[in-house]
Parts: sequence; C-alpha cells; structure tokens
Amino acid sequence: MLQIKSISKQYTTGGFTQKALDDVSLNLRDSEFVAILGPSGSGKTTLLNIIGGLDRYDSGDLVINGISTRRYKDRDWDSYRNHTIGFVFQSYNLIPHQSILSNVELALTISGVTKADRRERARRALERVGLGDHVDKRPNQLSGGQMQRVAIARALVNDPDIVLADEPTGALDSDTSVQIMELLKEVARDRLVVMVTHNPELAEEYATRIVNLRDGVIRSDSDPYEPDTAAAGEAEHRTMGRASMSFATSLALSFNNLRTKKARTFLTSFAGSIGIIGIALILSVSTGVNTYIDDIQRSTMTAYPITIDAETFDLTEMMTGQSADAGEGTAHKADGIYPDDRSLKATSTLTSSITENNLTDFKRYLDDESSEIHQYVGDTGIQYTYDVRFSVFSHDEDGTLVNADGVNVGDTGTSSMASAMATSTNSGMSASSFTSSRISMLTGKTDENAAPDSFNEIMPGADDSQLVSTVVTDNYRVVEGSWPKAADEVVLVLDENNSIPLTTLYELGMLPAADYNEMMSALDAGDELDTPQDKLDYAEALDHELYLLPASDQYVKGDDGRYTYIGDDADEIESRLADATKLKVVGVVKAKKDANATPLPTGVGYTRALTDELIDRADSSAIVADQKADATHNVLNGMTFSPDDDATKADDARAYVATLGVTQKATMAKTMMGQSAQAGQAADPTQAAAMAQMDEQQLAASFDQYIATAPQETLVAIYDRYVSTGSYDDNLAAFGVVSRDAPSSINIYTDSFEDKDKVSDAIAHYNETVDDENDRITYTDYVGLMMSSVTTIINVISYVLIAFVSVSLIVSSIMIGIITYISVLERTKEIGILRAMGASKRNVSQVFNAETGIIGLCSGVLGVAITVALNVPINAVLHHFIGDDGVNAVLPPAAAAILVVLSIVLTLIGGLIPSKKASRQDPATALRTE
Repeated sequence: MLQIKSISKQYTTGGFTQKALDDVSLNLRDSEFVAILGPSGSGKTTLLNIIGGLDRYDSGDLVINGISTRRYKDRDWDSYRNHTIGFVFQSYNLIPHQSILSNVELALTISGVTKADRRERARRALERVGLGDHVDKRPNQLSGGQMQRVAIARALVNDPDIVLADEPTGALDSDTSVQIMELLKEVARDRLVVMVTHNPELAEEYATRIVNLRDGVIRSDSDPYEPDTAAAGEAEHRTMGRASMSFATSLALSFNNLRTKKARTFLTSFAGSIGIIGIALILSVSTGVNTYIDDIQRSTMTAYPITIDAETFDLTEMMTGQSADAGEGTAHKADGIYPDDRSLKATSTLTSSITENNLTDFKRYLDDESSEIHQYVGDTGIQYTYDVRFSVFSHDEDGTLVNADGVNVGDTGTSSMASAMATSTNSGMSASSFTSSRISMLTGKTDENAAPDSFNEIMPGADDSQLVSTVVTDNYRVVEGSWPKAADEVVLVLDENNSIPLTTLYELGMLPAADYNEMMSALDAGDELDTPQDKLDYAEALDHELYLLPASDQYVKGDDGRYTYIGDDADEIESRLADATKLKVVGVVKAKKDANATPLPTGVGYTRALTDELIDRADSSAIVADQKADATHNVLNGMTFSPDDDATKADDARAYVATLGVTQKATMAKTMMGQSAQAGQAADPTQAAAMAQMDEQQLAASFDQYIATAPQETLVAIYDRYVSTGSYDDNLAAFGVVSRDAPSSINIYTDSFEDKDKVSDAIAHYNETVDDENDRITYTDYVGLMMSSVTTIINVISYVLIAFVSVSLIVSSIMIGIITYISVLERTKEIGILRAMGASKRNVSQVFNAETGIIGLCSGVLGVAITVALNVPINAVLHHFIGDDGVNAVLPPAAAAILVVLSIVLTLIGGLIPSKKASRQDPATALRTE
C-alpha cells in the first residue's frame, strides 16, 4: 500500500514561487491501474516523480507498506527506486550505446545480481513483452512501440512493487498505443501501476481508477481508498535494501560509450599521449643530449664574431656583476612609506657603464701582424665598419621624389614612423646595431645625416680585392641577377619568406608614395589598413634607379659664405640628382635554408667599395675644406664653436636673435617674460600690460630694442638656452668625414669556439698594456655570454625538458577533464536513467571515472608504443647527424610502466571535477534533457 500524506511541493525561480502540489493526500492499493489526469502544469509529473523518489517533497510524508520516507537520505531513495519502482517514460529513455539486453539488465546490475542470473531474467522480461528475438539489437534499430516495450521490460525485470508510467503512449501512434496500454493493464494485475496521461479516452478504457489533478490539488477520484490506519499502526523509518554497481559494470558502460565514439576517443587518447611521448623521448635520448648539443655549439660558434663598437657598454659585466642594491629591495618596517631606488640605481649602472673605445689605437694594434691576436683570427679575418653619411632618393611610378630615409622628402615625422616600422620588421639586426641603438636611447644622441636604415654594407672578403665575403656567399643565394662587382652596384636582400618590409619598398620608390601617405593617414586615424599584397617582379626591381647623395653634397654655400642644408628641400634635391651617384640594383639575394650565419639584414646591401668612395668624396668636398680651414667657427651659421668667454657668447646671442623671424622673436619674448615670472622676479605691470596689447610685429620690434641694450648676463642666458653651435668634430661627422684609422666597429672572426676564447684573452692582455684606463677596450661577448648560459642549462637539460613537457601532461589532464565534461553533457539523460533505476551518486561518478581511466590507459599505452616506434628513426637521425652510433635512444621497461600509470593517474585527476558534477545531477532534470 502506498500512502501520500499531505504532500506539498513548490518551486522557486528568482523571486517567483509556484506551488506544484498543495497538501495532496492519496492512498493507492497494492494492485490497481491508476490514471492521473490533468492539464499541463497541474502537478501530475511532480506527483509521479515524488512517488518514484526522483523528486523530494517539501512537507508531508510518503509511506510505502508502513515505511515512512520522511527522513530518507539520497542512498535510501536510491535503494527505494532500485527495489520498489519501475519507470516507463514517454521518450523510452534507453541508453543508445547499450544493447536491448544490456538496457534491460541494467537495473539488476545495480542491484548486484550475478551476470548469469541477470541475463536470464532480462531475457524472460523481453520475451514477456514480445521482444525475445531482438535481444542483441541497439535501440536505434527498433520502432517506437518496440522501444517502449523494452522500457516496460526494464521496469519489470527487477519485479518492482510499483510501476510508474509517464505519458507512455505520448510518442506512439494509435494502434501501438493500444498495445502498450494492454500490456500495462496486464502488468497492473499483480502490482500498482500509476500512469500520467493527457488522454482521457485511454484512461477511461484501461485504468481501474482515475484521479483528476488541477493546480496542485486533487479535484476528483473515481475510486478512493481509505485503509484501516488503526490496524496498520504508525509508519516507521526503514530502508528497503541496498543498491550497488560493480566497477566492472562501470567499465563496461564507459567502454561501450567510448566504442561508439572511436574517432574522438582515439584523438583524445593521442592528445593525452603527447606529454607521455615527450617525456619518454627525453628519457630515451637524454644520454646523448650533452654530446649532441656540445657538437652543435662548436660547429656554429665560428659564424659569430667578437664585435667591438666605438661606443658601447659591457653587458657581460652588467649581467654577471650586477650590484645587490639593484636586485632585491631592502626590507623595511611596516611603519611608513619608504622610497624604492632600485630602478634608478639600475639605470645609473647602465648609463655609467657606457664607454667610448679607443678604436684608433686598437686598430693600430690589430694592423700589427706580430700581435698575439692574429694567431687565433680565422679565415674571414678582421672586418672594420665605418659610419658613412649619405641619403638615397628615387622616383616612384608616378614620378614623385621619395627618400629612402622616410619616403617623403623633408617629412621627419613620417620618416620616424617609417623607420620604426621598418626596424620592427627587420629581423637581421646585428649585435653592433643592437648596441648602437641602445646607446642612442640612453644618451639621447642621434646620428645626423646617417645612412638610411634599410642600407647596410655587405661584409667584404679578407682580401681587399674581394667585394663580397665567402661568409656571405656561402650563406646566401642569388635568386635573380648577381652579386655587386662595382661601387655603384647594390643588391636587394630578402628574408626567408622572400619578403622585404613594406615601408622599405615605399622608401625605395618601388611602390607609389601616394599609397604610403594614405596608409599613414589611415594609421594615424586608427582606421583599418589596406596594404598591397601583389608581388613585385624581379625584373622591375632590377630596373629601378636609385640616386645617392653624400652628406657633404646636401649643403649649399650662400653669398654670405655660410652653408645651408637642403636635404629636406625636394626641389633642391631634384635639381642635384643629375650629379648624384646612380645605384644599380644588380641582384636579389636571400639566406639559404641551412645558413649558419646571416649578417645581412633585409633591405639594400652595398659594398665596401662604395664606403671607400663616400669617404674620399667627403674629404674632398668644399664644405669640409671650408670647415677645416676655420676650425673655430661654424660654417653653417658663422658662430664660434663652444666659446669660452661670455663676451663671445653675448655677441653670438645677438647674431642668433637677428636671424629669427617675427613670430620666433615674439614667441621668445613671451617665453622670457614667463620664465622671469616663474623665477620670482617682479615684472613691471605697465610694461606687461603694454606687451599684452602688442601684435607680433610690434612685439618683435620691441624685443629687438631690448636685445640691443640687454645686459651681458641676459645675452649669455639666451645663448645657453637657445643657441646650439655644436662642435667642430660634430660638424665634420655630419658632413660625412670618416677617418679610416677610426672605425665605428670592429668584427673579429674565429674558426672555433676555443679560438674565440683565445681572442678574448688577447684583448684582455692588450688592456693590461694600456696605460690610460680610458683607452682600454670594452665589449660584450654575446656568444660567450650565451654559451655560458647554455652550458649551465645543458647540465640539467633532461630535468628541465621533462619539467617543461610535464606541462603538456597537465594540459592533457585539463583537456581530458573538458572532454569528460562534454561527455557528461552528452550523457545527461543516461545519468537520469541510471539514477531512476537506483544508481547512487557514487555509482554515477564511478562510471565517468572509469571512462577517464580507460582514456588514460589508452594514452599511456599509445604514448609508450609511439615512443618505441619513434626511437628507431630517431637513432638513425642521431647517428647520421652526430656521426656517432654510441648514442642510442632506448625506453626502459620500468619507465614505460611508470609513464602508463602516471597517464592513468593524471587523467583520473583531470576527470574528477566533471565526474563529481555528473554525480550531482538532479535525476528528474536529467531525464528531461534532450
């Protein structure tokens, strides 16, 4: 007997509460066919779920044969559903990856029935519903009526006291519905059948009792039952047995599910095996790693020179001897705010380490064939680099004059942007260029009239007659044309993708300047860039004309004897192109795939012959001759270089102001008045008011009168603030004067790593012989610095790599957790079915843990198998490249077993959270999931 005593149930969503059942009481006989009718939302399904233990009532009591369920816990409800309830659902709710027989025997499996017994009972149940010949089929091979018969067989196989049917004919046609109802009517002869339906005709014809439900309240009952409660006694709390699923069943369910998704299971296992493969390979080849890397080091060291720049800092000293003050901060009491000076000290260490190398004396040492260093210098020899100054111009297809240092002649803003963009895409920056750029940022110095960033000198051979070094020709191939053979010949250098930075193509005039300007405007406006993607034919590039103007040719002497810079005047430049050096693009080159050294950045490569020609032209130019003739006065403005006395500074200040325009004078007057006010000097209110009423012309005239009678200290202040005459050496450098005895950098090449160390020792010996400390050579041994770090890494490389690859194991675990979570979502209805048949939360969790365990086992076995297979070609590759068959990759059996176990453990850990989520699924909600 089933008693429903004053049961109420309500659902709260946000701030809305709905009563599904309102103080419902109903007594049901042990053997009858009860049909519950009512509109949607009346509480029919809620009542059915409460009777079946899928949902919990808020108040009241559910009494089954004198047993109260008021204090039931989850495990008690699980046992109740397994031993007492059989469910028949509208949508059948069969597990698609299980056979018909397995679906029916699942309830017995959860009950702990032996395999042979449950197989026999499941077959009898299927024969009872007329499906004895379909036991090996899958649900998708049956019709709707047949699947509902399977659901009835499953509900009856455990011989439950109560069968609950939720719209059992809702998805069936009329004839099949009649068959199912006849079957349920037969079942109701010896047990209680409670059916929820919307079909009153079927209820009237087959049910022995009809209960109408509306708004959570029973409105009518065709055959009420009032038991003798006095004879029955008080209901007591008692469990109804125990439900348990074996681990073998969990494995079977998971294995069958994975078998239906073979491709995804394999890919998941393979992804999980990647980390195992990585660690296994490292363990296999770790014995030969040190030897292999050491050989690679020695074969590549010869491609990198020791580079000494005219102005540099000792990066080695900074990295190895950095002060403790700039490291960790000092601990302070928590009683106030203390200043942290570490960044300033670090900056101070950096800027104070900048030194100027006396390359003139050092070159003299290198030119001496008897010097110690020469016995260690390699075949490439010693290379000197000179900072020659020049500009390159061209015409684009529209005839527009373009500048290789920024596209638009005289547009310094665009030039800077273009330069920055070109530099950011230029991956071929040398160590020397790197150091020079850092020095420029630290000191604020810039190279006036410097060569365009896209132009770089090609390394010459050790023999002066060889324009292109074998280091270059051995590592680069000519894709079109040839290498330069004369001073006026250049080549285009491509990157590994056969590309040159887009800005460089615009700067060389190979693409229209108008398009570049539009692109820059779009960039400034934050619009999306539309960049050209079409290729440039080799022939078109080789036919392109470039015009080179040395720095000294970009100054014009005026009638007053002073020179004016015309490099930013497009018309002036255009008029001088006839006398400029025409550069011919004779080839297109790119680095070989197996190149050991790539000293040429992308852009334009020119020869040492052009460098020598530019040095000679600067020496013989008129501006240089005039400047050398008067080393005390600047040929650009006639002022004295760095005057020592205030009288000269005052005269130069008057001369400087006289050259200013009206607007500039007015601006300077306003600035000086503002500075006086900031300095706390009292200003004449009348004079200030008068100046405020003046226009620019009047203000400039008033300023001229003031300057004419200004005291010397005021003029000296103007000189110090506004007048910059530079120095004699700065002017010569800007005009392109270069001394062959003072290179900007020196590259010393060796043929082995040992010789490089010997060269370093020779430089140290040279420094010991130098009397003046300022003349000692400071440089950064980038390769040595890098190799010292690599040597340290090599000592622990196996452990580091294993730790690194272990990250992939963690990622694999996370991925498997995600896959398991997806599986939980896909199998939500299966979870509801298992719970409806009495599976506990632990049983459900066990099913998904079994699934992740199987994936982990597959991952581990697959990873070990792939590693063993890969060891064969790896050994061949190692023997071929190392040239030593003593290095053999072998995975020890013990390590293989540990890796398999590790894979299982990690995947189980990765699946813990999803499996826990699966176990907490509400069974009623899970059953409604599609």
